[in-house]
Amino acid sequence: MKKVLMVCLGNICRSPLAEGILYSKVDKNCIIVDSAGTGGWHIGELPDQRSIQVANKHNINITNQRCRKFQVSDFDNFDIIYVMDNSNYLDVVSMARNEVDKLKVYLILEEIFPDLKVEVPDPYYDSERGFENVFQMLEKACEVIADKLKE
Repeated sequence: MKKVLMVCLGNICRSPLAEGILYSKVDKNCIIVDSAGTGGWHIGELPDQRSIQVANKHNINITNQRCRKFQVSDFDNFDIIYVMDNSNYLDVVSMARNEVDKLKVYLILEEIFPDLKVEVPDPYYDSERGFENVFQMLEKACEVIADKLKE
């Protein structure tokens, strides 16, 4: 069983979308997908209403998700950790206990833009168009990830 964790800042916009999108593309009997935030402001809350709406528009329900904070034990519990931006990357890697932990962490858009350090923009202060833009980026990346996980 492969386990994948999606991480953003607050775990209310990008990582819940990434979790929902990837989960919709994989065999749920073989892959576990979860999400977390590097900050703890929204622990226990639903994802942002705009993330819920854009997911619903694409027939993905993320209302079963609750925000949680990334913790060191996530390195033990997950095989791959995808972060949304360079700040998330630095925050997660700073908690790594060793090289094995660090080697689990990737920028999610590296899957479609290798070695370019492209970030998923945080749509929190953006319009609904920003959320749709983020959805489309994550959709492409999750398609590649799902194909890799099937191998």
